[in-house]
Amino acid sequence: MDPYIGITDFTKFTQVEAMLEVFNTHLRPGSQRKLHVGVMMSYKTLNGIPSKWSGIFPDKNQIRKIFSSLETYNCIHYADYDGYPEAWKSISQAISHGGIHIHALQLDMIWPEPGQIANAVHTSRKNVEVILQLGKYALDEAENDPQLVVRKLEDYEGVIHRVLLDKSMGQGKGMDAAGLLLFARAIKQAFPTLGIGAAGGLGPSTLHLVKPLAEEIPNLSIDAQGQLRSSGSAQDPIVWEMAGSYLQQALQLLD
Repeated sequence: MDPYIGITDFTKFTQVEAMLEVFNTHLRPGSQRKLHVGVMMSYKTLNGIPSKWSGIFPDKNQIRKIFSSLETYNCIHYADYDGYPEAWKSISQAISHGGIHIHALQLDMIWPEPGQIANAVHTSRKNVEVILQLGKYALDEAENDPQLVVRKLEDYEGVIHRVLLDKSMGQGKGMDAAGLLLFARAIKQAFPTLGIGAAGGLGPSTLHLVKPLAEEIPNLSIDAQGQLRSSGSAQDPIVWEMAGSYLQQALQLLD
């Protein structure tokens, strides 16, 4: 599978067009990397329940428009850290809002039931990759033990395609690459075909943080969110000049 460089929190297709122009301008010849277009959705925004993200995440009915490009890797980031029942129904509905050009679904959840994921994808009738976020809470539940994480991931074989190591979870906290590398090594050894991504406080001034991971993990994917704002808060709009600078530097670092 192709590695990606991600930006999460697109809200309009014009933003995608602008970032794709930057990406294609700086993409090295022969590179298979894709621009990951990340759009946030939560259980609450999916179901019209008021939350602090209601005015920040795009309307669910606009997502398919954001995913209009055939060149990008279009991914809905579905967040549910509260463990609402019958997760498969909500996940399937989330996928449907991606339209015909959705490529992936990232599950920002704490060890969701693999059967629920498989049922959701089957019900959606979409050929999507599934990315499982291994965030702070998920790693804490696995006692921050790489071997325990590997054992838990065994239940997801054939269900997920990638993992994203992300202790920051959109909060802009700086990445501890040395710590994440312990998990990446164990996962790569146990599941050689599983894609590995990393996130955590990445932006135009902090990409050096991911260098130790990139040097050891072939085809590492990355994603950025909080540090694409001057404030570092995902509740503020992305500064697209910062996002463009991040893309340029990431393409130099990773390819």
